Amino acid sequence: MKFSIEKGIITKALAQISRVVERRNTVPILANVVIRASNGSLSLRATDLDLEISISIPAQIETPGVTTVQAHLLSDIVRKLSGETVSFEMKASGQEVSVGAGRSKFTLQCLPEADMPDMSVGSFTHSFSLPASQLKKLISRTQFAISTEETRYYLNGIFFHATEDKGRDVLRGVATDGHRLALANVEQPDGAAGMPGIIIPRKTVGELDKMLEGEKEVFLEVSDSKIRLTIGDAIISSKLIDGTFPDYRRVIPTENNVVAIADTKAISTATDRVSTISSERGKAVKMTFSAGNLHLEVNNPDSGAAEDDVEIDFDAELPQLQIGFNSKYVNDILGNIQSKRARFHLQDAGSPTIIKDEEGDDTLYVLMPMRV
Repeated sequence: MKFSIEKGIITKALAQISRVVERRNTVPILANVVIRASNGSLSLRATDLDLEISISIPAQIETPGVTTVQAHLLSDIVRKLSGETVSFEMKASGQEVSVGAGRSKFTLQCLPEADMPDMSVGSFTHSFSLPASQLKKLISRTQFAISTEETRYYLNGIFFHATEDKGRDVLRGVATDGHRLALANVEQPDGAAGMPGIIIPRKTVGELDKMLEGEKEVFLEVSDSKIRLTIGDAIISSKLIDGTFPDYRRVIPTENNVVAIADTKAISTATDRVSTISSERGKAVKMTFSAGNLHLEVNNPDSGAAEDDVEIDFDAELPQLQIGFNSKYVNDILGNIQSKRARFHLQDAGSPTIIKDEEGDDTLYVLMPMRV
């Protein structure tokens, strides 16, 4: 195997590929990246057995071939090389490869490509194309609510499924950690109807969010246990979480008839301001909704007290409604509100609150109250 490639191209590709490779591996081959040179292009592939990324990039191929080298080591070397062109050549033994640019040259140990597991094999029951911006919307609006509690592993990802919403077919993403719930809809693409409900793991979600940036279209293939996505020159294959996502619809209140509308930035800034004095563990803020005003208050016995006020529209027969929230959760949600003003749909101090954009119902957030 012998080829040369533009440094900027392979540096970017190796940075993407290396993110899937764990720095500590008990299985040596899983620390490596497969390098396959053929037909005028270079293919890079790496996996951690749960997630696999493959990227094809243009290169000047002199002699086709395939091998594997340590992913993070190769990425670090290529990034530090001087010169615009990087050359690769496998030694006659097949156990070493030389990497160089300018006056610099490195010799790296190889492992056979046959040892590398391949996640791309398998059949898929549903396949469809989706604008990358829509998939990114489903991810970016919901991933903050993914649970990090490993005991409830079925909450450690985003639940995607095809469903109906107010008479229209949608593809929906849902995430929850038990304290807050995030839901987003996009128009259901052709081919998605009847697809199994799937839970995409947190690590895969994070990689997708990065790789979708700037792309126009993504092709998805789905089965009960695996998902494969083609994004430009990259292919991501991932295992799905083997579990049952809870019936999230039961968590969404249906009788929250008290409505408050506030400037999204103003309420977020005020919440952040008063929470400065709150305890790191609780982050509790008391909100008092009343005609024309939202009063925010934090009391910390160890530090002191803080209060602030925000002008709101408050549509209720009640003179006021007091409710406590985790201030971090409030701002996580408000950070995903796209409209200038946010709608709070409330019921009472002990019931979950719905937060939405002022216009449009394609996203919805449920926030559990706190005792304050």
